[in-house]
Parts: sequence; structure tokens; C-alpha cells
Amino acid sequence: QVQLAESGGGLVQAGGSLRLSCAASGRTFSGYAMAWFRQAPGKEREFVAAISWSGGNTYYEDSVKGRFTISRDNAKNTVYLEMNSLEPEDSAVYYCAAGLRTLTYSTRKYNPSNYDYWGQGTQVTVSS
Repeated sequence: QVQLAESGGGLVQAGGSLRLSCAASGRTFSGYAMAWFRQAPGKEREFVAAISWSGGNTYYEDSVKGRFTISRDNAKNTVYLEMNSLEPEDSAVYYCAAGLRTLTYSTRKYNPSNYDYWGQGTQVTVSS
């Protein structure tokens, strides 16, 4: 079992920045691929970014490329999502997720159903 807890969400003006954190506990954190998803009201949960178990490979949804950065610190059992140049369209509940370490090697990483563990989510609201 892996327990995940997100933090760092909040209200920010358009153009601003936030840094989300996801602290993991339980089984060996470095054994898992990690990802961030988001879900806006009335919409499906969508992929935002993923990072391989080693941190050596990162992947982003097209609309966040160049604005968001995913990283991880395996010594601290934490994954981060640095979000810059935020837009109102980025408003959503952001979730971190953990899955098999091989997940990032295929397109399966984009599908939330392929992740085994989820945090409770943190709200991000971007005002215009």
C-alpha cells in the first residue's frame, strides 16, 4: 500500500505560480512511476504530467508544456508539480497518482485507470 497526500493548492491570479507537493508513505516510493492528473467540475479526470521512477523521464500534456514542471525527490518520498503562467483553464482539483514503474514506458501512463494509488486531491483556482 502507498498513501499519497497532496498539498500546495490555492487561489492565484492568472499569470501566477503554485507548487504542488505529494508526499508518499508506505511501500518504497522509488519503485513507482508518479503522475499528476486534474479534474474540473463536469469534466473527466485528465492527465497533466508523469515522471519515471528514477526521475529521468518526464511527460506532459500539451497545454501545460513549458509552463509546468514535474519532479521528484526519492529521498523525501515526494513528487512536485511546479506550475507557472497559470491560466483560468488550469482551475481544477489536482491529484497525484502512483503506478507500476513500467507505466511511463508506454501510452498507458495517460490513462488514470492504470494507476494504483491516489491522493485526496488539492484545489487549484486561477482567477482572471
